[in-house]
Amino acid sequence: MGYFSDIKGHIDAAMENDPAARTKLEVFLLYPGVKALIRHKRAHWYYEHGCLFLARYVSQRTRKKTGIEIHPGAKIGKKCFIDHGMGIVIGETTEVGDNCVIYQGVTLGGTGKDKGKRHPTIGNNVVISCGARVLGPFTVGNNVNIGAGSVVLHAVPDDCTVVGIPGTIVRVRGENALSLRHDEMPDPVAAELECLQNHIFKLEQELIEVENERKQTN
Repeated sequence: MGYFSDIKGHIDAAMENDPAARTKLEVFLLYPGVKALIRHKRAHWYYEHGCLFLARYVSQRTRKKTGIEIHPGAKIGKKCFIDHGMGIVIGETTEVGDNCVIYQGVTLGGTGKDKGKRHPTIGNNVVISCGARVLGPFTVGNNVNIGAGSVVLHAVPDDCTVVGIPGTIVRVRGENALSLRHDEMPDPVAAELECLQNHIFKLEQELIEVENERKQTN
């Protein structure tokens, strides 16, 4: 019963998060992210029961058909939604919580060849935007929003928004992290450049005043 309820949860997540989704049947038959998650359930079962070759076989067949590579050892929570999905890579010791949204081009990977836990643990209600990289054996908390193209290399607390390279926390609490409005995310680089520009303008004004005073004394 758990297998079918999990499938239903992934389909419901697609219906909730994708405005283009029209019917549950369409989502079940045609959405590559849903297909990849369903097949991962089978691959993970093989992996857990020691059938490593079969687990890898299902995983690689899924990659060929959907463009989404989820290692059989990865643990994926309930009601997750993979949107489009092309180019997604999820490593062996990755753990993804419930109600997460993952966009195309995302990598949940490691940073070395160490054995054991080497991939991230993602909390509940997390949005990982397109092209983001989360690399290393740390935890990304609940209700976190990771901006497009970000590279996250360190742990992230709950209720945060992270953007940039390397990932920088730009918003803490008070916001709904499960938001698809990527255009409303703050840009820390632009903010820093604006601050520098204002500082330079202020220095220029002070230099002009000093130069005028010097001319008057002469």
